[in-house]
Amino acid sequence: MEVVALVVDVTNFLTASSASLEAFKTANLLKALSVNAMIIGERGTGKLTLARYILPNAPIIDASHFEELLEAIERNGEIIIHRLDDVANLKRLIDTLQRTKTRVVATGGYRYTQEQLEEIFSIRLVLPPLNQRHEDIALLVNLFVEEAKNTFGRSDGLNTQEFIPDVTENAVSLRRQVYLHYLLNNVQENDLMEIVERFLVGKLGSNNDYRKFLHLYEVPLIRAGIKRFKSQLQLADKLGLNRNTLRKKIADNSDYQFDLKDI
Repeated sequence: MEVVALVVDVTNFLTASSASLEAFKTANLLKALSVNAMIIGERGTGKLTLARYILPNAPIIDASHFEELLEAIERNGEIIIHRLDDVANLKRLIDTLQRTKTRVVATGGYRYTQEQLEEIFSIRLVLPPLNQRHEDIALLVNLFVEEAKNTFGRSDGLNTQEFIPDVTENAVSLRRQVYLHYLLNNVQENDLMEIVERFLVGKLGSNNDYRKFLHLYEVPLIRAGIKRFKSQLQLADKLGLNRNTLRKKIADNSDYQFDLKDI
């Protein structure tokens, strides 16, 4: 059976916060020791990057591919198990590892207790989320900016004064946010219409679709007007609406955020 291995584009593990520095020190220690380790944390905290740093030549196998994982353990002296939380049979995995003596570094969340994992792993390393590692965020933003500039062929930087990092999914949401910034700076009118068209094509079908999706036009229009004119009266005039109509549209779309503090 062919082993299903992950191809991972890993970057160097960035260290600026005290938490990431301590994790990196532990990783350097693990490179010199033949012990099994578990790296725990939320999605996007750098678990797989750190695991790849520890075992740079080991195959990376997703735990959800259980039979392929067992075969990889049989065939390799060391292995990285990605997303251990998704393993189908932890006891069988433990038995296989103990029999083969394969060295393993695994990544995962918080599904298993320390008692369940201590049969396999001598060291458990916890990576905090990015909202607890503020110094790392700036480094990651700079990294993703350079990636995005190369991808979109841009030379301009990012206005960090207006940029509020989205770390709800740690590096995953942060990278998406930076790329989206550069994508939107390149988007043309036809591109924008095509994006909306693709979004709508599978969602139309009721007898009230015009009203249902009108907010896709009104909300960004009002948001942009608020940012530009800083005045509901002036915005209403530019849109050709009376002020009460504008207020009603804002109220009708109150589920979406409008920055009205300066108006």
